[in-house]
Amino acid sequence: MFTTTRRSTILTAVLTALGIFLFTEAFSADYVSVKGDNVNVRTGAGTNYEVSMELFAGYPLKVMSTQGEWLKIVDFENDSGWIHKSLVNDGNTVIVNGNKSVNMRAEPSTNSTVIATVDRGVVLTKLETQGKWLKLKHSTGLIGWIYKPLLWP
Repeated sequence: MFTTTRRSTILTAVLTALGIFLFTEAFSADYVSVKGDNVNVRTGAGTNYEVSMELFAGYPLKVMSTQGEWLKIVDFENDSGWIHKSLVNDGNTVIVNGNKSVNMRAEPSTNSTVIATVDRGVVLTKLETQGKWLKLKHSTGLIGWIYKPLLWP
């Protein structure tokens, strides 16, 4: 049987753990992908603000905060702006963030055959994860593996 002090200590520990979990979840990064082509990113949260970027379908973005129906976003080059929620969906894409181009391989290993080189800034759709490798699909339909540290997010 627990004493009142013991129950209080257990309850405090549980509530502290729950608080840490909720705090972490509230501030963890969400990633979204742009739904269509020629989508405007603006300097503020509204259509009355100037367009700062125009993005294409699949372009991945990190959500920093929200204001009503608008998302404050940042991209892989650390450019930021605001985009309306209706113009994005759950993030299922990545972008090549290597210095120039990166190798796409037949299997998730540096010993595997290189099937293509993919240039910096190319967007790919995520299919599968295996350790530090992602199986990806290029817009041409080509499917292969790229080492995660060469991609964003």
